[in-house]
Amino acid sequence: MHMSFFFCNFALAFINKPVDASVQRTATMKKTFFLSAFIMSAMCASAQIQSILGDWKTVDDKTGEKRSVVTIYKGSDGLYYGKVSKLLMYQELDLKCEACKGEDHNAPIEGLVIIRGMRAENGQLAGGKVLDPESGKFYYGKIYMKDGKLVLRGSLDKRGFLGRNQEWIK
Repeated sequence: MHMSFFFCNFALAFINKPVDASVQRTATMKKTFFLSAFIMSAMCASAQIQSILGDWKTVDDKTGEKRSVVTIYKGSDGLYYGKVSKLLMYQELDLKCEACKGEDHNAPIEGLVIIRGMRAENGQLAGGKVLDPESGKFYYGKIYMKDGKLVLRGSLDKRGFLGRNQEWIK
């Protein structure tokens, strides 16, 4: 009993030992640094998302021609979407999504929402689906910026291993 009393008093004395002011200052500086770094990274991620929003011209992979303008926006549900706001090739102006299923079947391509339900994650958009109006198929999607261009990655798997990229320009 006497030994445990001695140990408890020793432990309390060690825990309550006065801390040197320079140690406290260093700890405060570390906390401030990490908090600042966290806030800065959150601001950078937000700025990246803002640069993704707006109008983008899609480019045909084979011919290099600009085919449409897609407007990427944040929906009222907090998720991100992309709609074909304008078709640029006169011969495609009246195209309909014949291969699409459900409510998109035979819907005009102009006005069609082709990017659906994306979430902001680490400065990019991910977790949603991308509709290919030519095939009517949905793919897992991810959108990010690279060298001033928007990169849309459509893939068969959620991780993005089996898919391809498209680059869009402002």
